[in-house]
Amino acid sequence: MSALAKAMSKFRLAVVQLHVTKVKADNLSKARGLIKEAASQGAKVVVLPECFNSPYGTGFFPEYAEKIPGESTQVLSEAAKESGVYLVGGSIPEEDEGKLYNTCAVFGPDGSLVLKHRKIHLFDIDVPGKIRFQESETLSPGSGLSVFDTPYCKVGVGICYDIRFAELAQLYAKKGCQLLVYPGAFNMTTGPAHWELLQRGRAVDNQVYVATASPARDETASYVAWGHSSVVNPWGEVISKAGTDETVVYADIDLQYLADVRQQIPITAQRRGDLYSVSAAQEG
Repeated sequence: MSALAKAMSKFRLAVVQLHVTKVKADNLSKARGLIKEAASQGAKVVVLPECFNSPYGTGFFPEYAEKIPGESTQVLSEAAKESGVYLVGGSIPEEDEGKLYNTCAVFGPDGSLVLKHRKIHLFDIDVPGKIRFQESETLSPGSGLSVFDTPYCKVGVGICYDIRFAELAQLYAKKGCQLLVYPGAFNMTTGPAHWELLQRGRAVDNQVYVATASPARDETASYVAWGHSSVVNPWGEVISKAGTDETVVYADIDLQYLADVRQQIPITAQRRGDLYSVSAAQEG
């Protein structure tokens, strides 16, 4: 492989673990500054956390909800353009025709809206004595797969609870994705139990890179995020990981390494399509 080809097979990913407050303008300003910081460190793709412009909670979603385009996505568009990065804009509460969605907007280096992913699987759980949360009390689910192209690789997008559904990641891998990104806000019950496990599982199952972006932990919030934003490689190793505080973590995504892993353990070629398959019921 030529030196140029080797260089082209790598790019830097940045994951922003933002401290989210109740002041939307502060959240937007802080996010913009950290995107700029990430770009100055060579990041070509930057990922923000789930619900980065608003506290996470069914009571907050209607209050902070916006149209897309709107105030928050305008800031994201400008930030992507001024920093020349692909920006996976975490997620925001979106209002559209009287319904609310948990939505991730992705912007290109020219500031254009590349795609909009509405969280497909709503977080409705009840762990007795620990946590009960029902996103469906206020949110509606999305109904489309979300993949976008960059000059480096194809990227699949999910939001938080979407990571628990292996079929979604399989479909993204089938579509040629080499990186899956999940802005997410696991909590103090599910975080220590499943956050890293799920990321490593999705990475190994599909021989892809997996990146997650969580809000920083705020013990005073009504919903306390686990933090620990991470990047996992196709071998299932955690190659970058935040603690609980606000920070930016970086990972150099190596697509030649990914190709090597797929060659060494060729699960795609060995799948028994005559016995089973995962397919999308609808595209969109």
